[in-house]
Amino acid sequence: MGTSDRYKSPSGPKGKMFTGHLAEFQSDPLAFLSQLSKEHGPVASFRLGPFQRVKLVSDPELIKEILVTKQKSFIKSRDLRVLKSLVGEGLLTSEKEIHMRQRRLIQPAFKKSHIAGYAQDMIDTSISYLADWEHGQTRMVSEDMMNITLGIISKTMFGMEFNEGYERIGEPLEKCMKLAVRRMRSAVPLPLWLPTKKNMEFKEAVKTLDEVLFNIIEGRREDSTEHHDLLGILMAARDESDGQGMTDSQLRDELMTIFLAGHETTANALAWTLFLLSQNPEAEKKLHQELDQVIGNRNPNPEDFMKLSYTQNIIWESLRLYPPAYVIGRDAIEDVVIGDYLVKKGEMVMMSQYVMHRDPAYFEQPESFLPERFENNYMKTLPPYAFFPFGGGPRVCIGNHFALMEAVLVLACIARRWRVRLAPGHHTVRPQPLITMRPKQGLLMVIEEHKNL
Repeated sequence: MGTSDRYKSPSGPKGKMFTGHLAEFQSDPLAFLSQLSKEHGPVASFRLGPFQRVKLVSDPELIKEILVTKQKSFIKSRDLRVLKSLVGEGLLTSEKEIHMRQRRLIQPAFKKSHIAGYAQDMIDTSISYLADWEHGQTRMVSEDMMNITLGIISKTMFGMEFNEGYERIGEPLEKCMKLAVRRMRSAVPLPLWLPTKKNMEFKEAVKTLDEVLFNIIEGRREDSTEHHDLLGILMAARDESDGQGMTDSQLRDELMTIFLAGHETTANALAWTLFLLSQNPEAEKKLHQELDQVIGNRNPNPEDFMKLSYTQNIIWESLRLYPPAYVIGRDAIEDVVIGDYLVKKGEMVMMSQYVMHRDPAYFEQPESFLPERFENNYMKTLPPYAFFPFGGGPRVCIGNHFALMEAVLVLACIARRWRVRLAPGHHTVRPQPLITMRPKQGLLMVIEEHKNL
């Protein structure tokens, strides 16, 4: 009996000879992966281009093997490694010993005690931004959410006010992101040393960001004041094994990573949440009742977070239906057996939160927005990795508590006074899976004041 006979062979659709399934995947990855999982079961096989074999894994036990028990057999997939040209060796892209050391150094910045300290900044930034909203206005609410979360990350990370943060970091970051996505989606990204127009634009935007971040770091090195923002905590961190802190270059990479991961993901989660509430008036009504009961006519405060259980469930349900991180890719660095399947060295495995979170085997009425499903410790009744909006294993999102608190408090600041409705004649709202999952063409919404404060 040959080696391959011992293992199950995953089935999959027949692809084109040279490109495989690249065209279908690029045109609508969510539909393609959903269909693949539905038709071919827990492990499905497909090809991206002539050589890249991919296995889509849609079984919680097998996902746990990849992300936890056998994670040492995998590294981040090629599309994320492309991001190194933007975020360097930050937590998102670094591997093995470098990743473990950086995670040890960064962990203290995301302790619950520190995050509680950031909560007031989250509230203050939101209230300040929302002061410009007026009853009856039509606004691009998806952009508003980007602006609020950029303001929060600027404040909590550098102690910067919103306008300064946007001008210095937001604009060049947005430009870098767009160009990075183009590189990630390309079957063969051109080497950055080639002087193409797009490459020159990308390098220029990264250079602008580098200058800003290195200037901020240098200013802090010369400042003897103790700072309690994220940058202050990262600069004070020391590795227990050798007493060393981060170099300026490591700080730059981690700041870039936190900006990228901590601003865009939460903004999209909030945008999807507002869209879902606009389509589900019963849930919206229950949200307003909870906010009236817990907060009343005052401004929210950090202690409210723990009391806003229905508001938290709204965020969890939004993360279930529209997870900003919608797919995780890993490349096998050696032959490894996952369940009854052999994954060969060089093959890629994909796990999709979007697909798993809508699986009727784990979620009743999977397409419906039902925040109530998260009551009574519902998550503990699910198999681990049936629901994993923040990833899992040693690489689980380090900012998950920060992100959840931010989403809940920003939503509380908005919904205690405002409700939002899609503008008349709005385009059909569809997800656009880029680095994170955005609402395609944004969300143009009418702001209505439901409570005069």
